[in-house]
Amino acid sequence: MNILKTNQNKNTDINQRRSLLEWLGHASVLIFLLGLALLVRGGSIFNSETTFTNTSEIVNKKNEFIGKSVTIKSRTIEKVGLRSFTVSDQQLFDGEPIVVINASSLPFDLPIDQNLEVQVTGQVRNLVIPKIEREFNLNIKDEYYTDYINKPAIIAQYLTLSSQPGQITQNPEQYYGRKVTVTGEVANIRSGILLTLDENQLFGGEDLLVLLTAPPQVAINQGQTVSAMGEVRRFVAAEIERDYNFTWSLDTKRKLDAEYINRPVLVAETVYPS
Repeated sequence: MNILKTNQNKNTDINQRRSLLEWLGHASVLIFLLGLALLVRGGSIFNSETTFTNTSEIVNKKNEFIGKSVTIKSRTIEKVGLRSFTVSDQQLFDGEPIVVINASSLPFDLPIDQNLEVQVTGQVRNLVIPKIEREFNLNIKDEYYTDYINKPAIIAQYLTLSSQPGQITQNPEQYYGRKVTVTGEVANIRSGILLTLDENQLFGGEDLLVLLTAPPQVAINQGQTVSAMGEVRRFVAAEIERDYNFTWSLDTKRKLDAEYINRPVLVAETVYPS
């Protein structure tokens, strides 16, 4: 009897997952939960100790930020060494740049378009190279960092491009295959894991489709401004199902392709109120 109940529960769980996207087309305003569960190096990207700030504040209040986890958005200035680059507030042309050292396990290519911003999450440290190398298991060539020794640097654990929905939908080619943080207003909630973000008329593109990969955990409402972090893909239902382990019925895949095929989609691992 216990085995029978266990099998029934497993079948119920599978059916529930398969039905997640069957709810496409519902236009009602749903409240759904979005997880902050993406882990980087065993810890969450954002937590109660992470501070959203800017480079000028870090420079001006160095002692307050050393050792703290921060997230910044900025345009890049120049590449430094093999895995580092400098950032500075775009409004402050004479602002002092800060070095960002990529300590994640993934390479990060700087955007070709210098107007594109990057979002960086990491720890602010005083740039003492031997200590940074030891604590973060890095190999840093000292000669590249002569101008930045003993100055604040961000040891980055997560790096993405930073964009708005219309920028991606208007020119998706430069985003395909890239990790991106997108900030926008929730325009429409299609199901518990499928929504669109307002394109913002300033850019003149379409609303951006966002597909969530994780069970939602935090309530978000239509009309609320959120930031979503994930990979920009060309929407092909079979490929996304394969690459992200979704389980969709053949009918669901047909419906998705009929409405969204070849449109850009952000496959989001993390979404949070912005």
